[in-house]
Amino acid sequence: MVRVMALIDFDEIEGFLAGHPDWLFEDSAIQRTFEFDDFAGSLEFVNRVGEVAEAADHHPDIDIRWNKVTLRLSTHSEGGITAKDTSLAAQIDALN
Repeated sequence: MVRVMALIDFDEIEGFLAGHPDWLFEDSAIQRTFEFDDFAGSLEFVNRVGEVAEAADHHPDIDIRWNKVTLRLSTHSEGGITAKDTSLAAQIDALN
């Protein structure tokens, strides 16, 4: 059985962004860039994100550029943002 997750509407996305202003909405996804002192700090953060993502069974797209990590969340199977994305983003915010 395939489980379908409903897309959230724009008002819900705006509500999430109001409480998490470092995230941006772009191209049917939410994204945020985190900055660290060095590459080791970036890798440490990515590993912590990986643990949370595995526990949630939902995985962000990750771009590492030395001391910057950009995370992009979208539920690919649904073609946009679902509650899984905003929930994981909030959990990631708590890591930083």
